Amino acid sequence: MPKTDQELYARLDELGINYRTVEHEAAFTVEESKSHRDDLPGGHTKNLFLRDKKKNLWLATVDEDCPINLKQLRHVLGASGNLSFGNADLLMDVLGVIPGSVTAFSVINDTEKRVSMVLDTALMEEELINGHPLRNDRTTAVTPSALMTFLKAEGYDPMMVDFKALADELAAQEAAD
Repeated sequence: MPKTDQELYARLDELGINYRTVEHEAAFTVEESKSHRDDLPGGHTKNLFLRDKKKNLWLATVDEDCPINLKQLRHVLGASGNLSFGNADLLMDVLGVIPGSVTAFSVINDTEKRVSMVLDTALMEEELINGHPLRNDRTTAVTPSALMTFLKAEGYDPMMVDFKALADELAAQEAAD
């Protein structure tokens, strides 16, 4: 059985991580999330559950407003072939969440360590990082260092990617064409 939000909070408490959780209407997209959160401070995330043709898996936690180009990202990640989104069944099997609830916190359910974690460097410069606590009708905020503490305690050493620089590079290429 996947862990619940209450089990996640207990794990954060066990690690001495301060967090703040607010309840809101369920949000399945970034746009819905923006309309429900009022004035929650900090960086807000979008999370991409990705796979390649060799069934390698990644969980990318990125600033919600940053454009993503999967063709470009595949080279950065060293993916085999094109990247695609993992389906709902695989998502539940590996991370124990439904679409719309994907979050960096969901690695707590990846007991086999099947995903590689990818973090946006811009998020790590925020005062707080906001993500769903395994369900999409709540948002939990932690500091970037607290998120790293959690990820490392769960056995992850995230790859840091400057997604804004990738987006700027792509925009420059498109402008030159």
